Amino acid sequence: MARRWIGAALATLLLAGTLGGCASSKPAPERYTLPAATMPEATMPEATRQGAAGAETRYQLQVATPRLADYLDVEGIVMQIDDITLVEARGHQWAEALGKQLQRGLRDRLAQRLPDTRVLLDGTAPREANALRLALEIDRFQGRHDGRAVIGGRWRLHAADGSLLAMQPLELENVLEADGYPALVRALGRGWDSAADELAEAVRGTRRQE
Repeated sequence: MARRWIGAALATLLLAGTLGGCASSKPAPERYTLPAATMPEATMPEATRQGAAGAETRYQLQVATPRLADYLDVEGIVMQIDDITLVEARGHQWAEALGKQLQRGLRDRLAQRLPDTRVLLDGTAPREANALRLALEIDRFQGRHDGRAVIGGRWRLHAADGSLLAMQPLELENVLEADGYPALVRALGRGWDSAADELAEAVRGTRRQE
C-alpha cells in the first residue's frame, strides 16, 4: 500500500513540475508539524506517572538546534525515490523550519523521560555546573520508496566545560501505517520518540559513570 502511495506521490510531483509556469493552477501547499511528544505510560519513569516531573530537578540538559544536511533544510518534505534520488515535495511542506521543530520536540520528549532534569533549549538559560549539552547532526529525515520513514545522523553529549562525554550514530526506521504524507509525518514523529528513548538512556548512562 505504501509503495503505491510513493508512486502516486511521484506522479503528483512530476505533474506539479509541468504546471510550474501556471501560478493560478497551483493549489496552496499542505503544511505539517511533527506530532506532539508522546510516551506510553508503561515506559514512563515512576516520577512522571505520579505527576512529579520537574518538581525536584537535580540536573540540567541543554538541547542545541540540530544541524541539518543542506537538502533537509528546506520547506518541502523530502522523499527518497530510489537508492540515490531525493525529491522535495512542493505541495507538502513543513509548517515551521524543521530544525526548530526537532529541537523543541526533543526537549519535550526528553523532559518526559528525564523527570529529574530541567531540559532547556540551548542558550535560553545560564549553563549550570552539572549541565550537559546535547548536539545532533541529522543527515536523513525523510520518506523512502519502500514505505518507511528513515532518520539518520549522529549525536554528541558534552559536559558543561565542553568536553565530549559520548558520541554515537543515530539510525532509525519506521514503517508507514497508511498511505499519504500525514502517515509519513506521524512515522517520523514515532522515530523521534525512539530517538528520545535512546538519548535519555545515554544521559542516564553518563550519570551512572560519575
